[in-house]
Amino acid sequence: MNSILRKSVLGVAGLAFTGGVFAGPIAAHADTGPVAGKPAAVAVQADKPDMGKLIPHGVQGAQSKITLNGEQTGNVKAIIAATKKAGLPERAAVISIATSLQESKLENLGHLGDANDHDSLGLFQQRPTSGWGTPEQITDPEYATTAFLKGLKQVDGWQDMPLTQAAQTVQVSAYPDAYAQWEQQAADLVAQYWNS
Repeated sequence: MNSILRKSVLGVAGLAFTGGVFAGPIAAHADTGPVAGKPAAVAVQADKPDMGKLIPHGVQGAQSKITLNGEQTGNVKAIIAATKKAGLPERAAVISIATSLQESKLENLGHLGDANDHDSLGLFQQRPTSGWGTPEQITDPEYATTAFLKGLKQVDGWQDMPLTQAAQTVQVSAYPDAYAQWEQQAADLVAQYWNS
């Protein structure tokens, strides 16, 4: 009986060993494969700002879009950096970029001679004579964005306003509805560059 018991124990141990050799690595790969893949997919999605926060009211009217060159893209990044530095959310960057798209097509404009609108300069076409700063200051993208954001923060409830209303309250444009046409492109740019 001792030998029968011994053979049974060794047989069970052999099966356990064989099962562990063949099932162990397969089970290990099956368990870690999907787990390792899921966090990467979640991390990529988490990097993109929520479009519902970028465009909380949906876009208003027909949308315009331009192809950006390197300088314009650099100005987008400068606006985003200044927005982050000011501690404001992505929506403030959307409003800022849409405003700059309307005012200057994201070009840091100097004096345009006869084509100038009074003494308007820079990304936001801010005017030194209106108290926005010196010509040197308002042609500095960080300064100009910070000045625009300072004005935006003074608008009660700007976070809940349609983009064109928030931008117009700061800019006081002769064409107040024109900002709305850039909301989708501005939101797309913030989604693309906010975490880059």
